[in-house]
Amino acid sequence: MIYTWPSPAKINLFLYVTGIRSDGYHYIQSLFQFLNYGDTLKIIPNNTGNIELFFEKKLFLNSENIIIKAANLLKSKALNYKKTNCITLGAKIFLNKKIPIGSGLGGGSSNAATVLIVLNKLWKTKFTLQELAEFGLEIGSDIPAFVIGKTSIVEGIGEILHPIQRKEKWYLVVYPEIHILTKNIFSSFLLNSSNQKKSIQFLLKSPFKNDFENIVSNKFKKIKKLLSILSPYAPTRMTGTGSCVFAEFNDKLSAQKIFSLLPKNMQGFIAKSVNTSPLHHIFYEKNNHIFN
Repeated sequence: MIYTWPSPAKINLFLYVTGIRSDGYHYIQSLFQFLNYGDTLKIIPNNTGNIELFFEKKLFLNSENIIIKAANLLKSKALNYKKTNCITLGAKIFLNKKIPIGSGLGGGSSNAATVLIVLNKLWKTKFTLQELAEFGLEIGSDIPAFVIGKTSIVEGIGEILHPIQRKEKWYLVVYPEIHILTKNIFSSFLLNSSNQKKSIQFLLKSPFKNDFENIVSNKFKKIKKLLSILSPYAPTRMTGTGSCVFAEFNDKLSAQKIFSLLPKNMQGFIAKSVNTSPLHHIFYEKNNHIFN
C-alpha cells in the first residue's frame, strides 16, 4: 500500500537575529509554530539506486533540489555508518505543492524533513530523530525543527530546540505573490546592541516581533500594505524573511470573517496551529502499524 505523507507549513511567531558567525550564518531566536496545512509527498521506495522526483506529473532531476539532496544525504549517511547496502536504495517521490516558494512558510525545509523521516523508515536505515535533525542541518537550517516536529523555541543557527506547548490558535495567512530569497534578506541585515540574546522567559512574555519585517516591508510595498490592512483586526506579523503575512485569531469564524474582507484576488488560507507536526501525528501516533 502507498501512503501520502504531510509536509506542513510553519510560521515564525517571533524571529530575532542575535549574531553572525564567521562563515556568514546568522544566530537566531525564533518561535516555530506548525500549521495543519501544507504540501504532501507520496514516497515509493525501490532498489534502483535512483532518486526520482515528480512534480505536476513531470520528472524533476535537478540534483540541487532540496528533496533530492535530502534523499541522497540519507543514502550517504547510511553508507558512512554502514547501516545497509545503500548503493541500491532508491525512491520515486511525488510532490503535491501547496506552500508557495519564497513565502517564509518553510516549504522546502519541510519537504526535506518529510523525506528524511519517511525514507529512514522505508529504507530501514534506523537513524534516530536527533541524528536525522543533525543531518538535515547540513542542507538547511530550518530542517531540524521540522524533523523534531514540536512547537519550539529555535536558537543557534537552527540546531538548538526547546519544545514548548502553546494554546492552539487560528491563522489567516496571506501570500502577496512575492518570492523572497532568504539569503538576500539576511545579507542586508545589520546587527546592533538591541540584538543580544534574551532568555526564553523574557521572549515569551514580551510582545512578539520579527526583526526582518521593517526591512522587507520597506522593500516591498505590497507587504507593508498587507500588514496595515490586517493589523487593525488582529495581531499581525510577517513570517520568516517573508513574504507571507499572518493574522492570529482565537477561532476559525473570526479568521474567515476578516478573510472575506480582503480583495477577492488575494491568495491565502486559514489554518489551525498544532503543537505536534501533522507528519509526526500520523507517522508516530496513528499509523505506525503500517510499517509492521
